[in-house]
Amino acid sequence: MNKTAIVIGATGLTGTHLVAALLHDPAFSKVKVLVRRPWAHARPKLESIIVDFEDEESLAAALHGDILFCCIGTTIKKAGSQERFRAVDYDIPVKCARIAKEQGVTQFLLMSSVSANPNSRNFYLRTKGATEEAIQKVGFHSVNIFRPSVLIGQRKEFRFGEWIGRYLIQLFYFLLQGRWKKYRGIKAATVANAMIIAAKENDEGVSIYESDAIQSMGES
Repeated sequence: MNKTAIVIGATGLTGTHLVAALLHDPAFSKVKVLVRRPWAHARPKLESIIVDFEDEESLAAALHGDILFCCIGTTIKKAGSQERFRAVDYDIPVKCARIAKEQGVTQFLLMSSVSANPNSRNFYLRTKGATEEAIQKVGFHSVNIFRPSVLIGQRKEFRFGEWIGRYLIQLFYFLLQGRWKKYRGIKAATVANAMIIAAKENDEGVSIYESDAIQSMGES
């Protein structure tokens, strides 16, 4: 395969697992991570590039490769406002997608959220859905959208709301059956594995994976 992977959101929970897995996968000859500040992880195949996500010229110079993985995301509390949240969860993925397409990238893999919907009353889910919608219009050969439920793993920062959600979902895990199965908690490492599998398959068009499908794919 010998592909160059580009990752935005590499320092987050899922992004960390994704980069580690890509570095160990012989199908990828180079892994480029776009970060805002120096990233002290010197590894073979790894290229760390400091970018200003508001500077399109900086992004255009960095977004050269074959496959773009997007795991970037924040919370409204951490961002400080809905406007700043949207700047991270919508503006950055969509801007990077558009520029990457212009630079010859053919495949985009986006980590979104369970219940993402551009028409949702919930601002978070509405933003995620709008991001999905915008990415699909860019014109990549292959678009893969992943909608995981509550992510399980050790974050660098504590998110109280996510901790509560994870506790409740774990408590009622076996009660979540049928159409509710997609709301079961899922390990971030499983999501990362599923994204890599989809990248290798490189199916034409748009593929959307709900959390239960991600679980099956990532553990296969």
